Amino acid sequence: MKHYEVLFIVKPTLQDDEVKTKVDFVKEVITKNGGEIAAVVEMGTRKLAYKIDKYERGVYFVIYFTAPTKLIAELVRNLRINEDIIRFLTIKYENKKEISAWEKLSHGVKLSENMKKNERKAPKEPVKKDEEENKESEEEITSEE
Repeated sequence: MKHYEVLFIVKPTLQDDEVKTKVDFVKEVITKNGGEIAAVVEMGTRKLAYKIDKYERGVYFVIYFTAPTKLIAELVRNLRINEDIIRFLTIKYENKKEISAWEKLSHGVKLSENMKKNERKAPKEPVKKDEEENKESEEEITSEE
């Protein structure tokens, strides 16, 4: 199986749940046709370099995946049919250098997602009373000067 990356831009007028549905649709096309998704990156809403179908902004997504060659034709067909996806770009990684870059990118995305999840789960440490008293006494000293 070959290594690929697909970047697509979704209309900015869609609600969050509609955008999620479009991303799930693309992921489903990839997995149903024998592909394996390595990572999904939401790049957020960004300004377009030029207007596309009267839109100046778009919601960017990148999906890193491995797939057989025949999947790409089906993916492109589905992306063209979908009116809510205003642009897309599929990149194939061929040589060893490109594949190692693909692995670093997809692995880096997974690591950053895991770090974000861990930050959300980690409880915030309560401020100790001693530290609060020290801060208050320091403030009093500086205000007296």
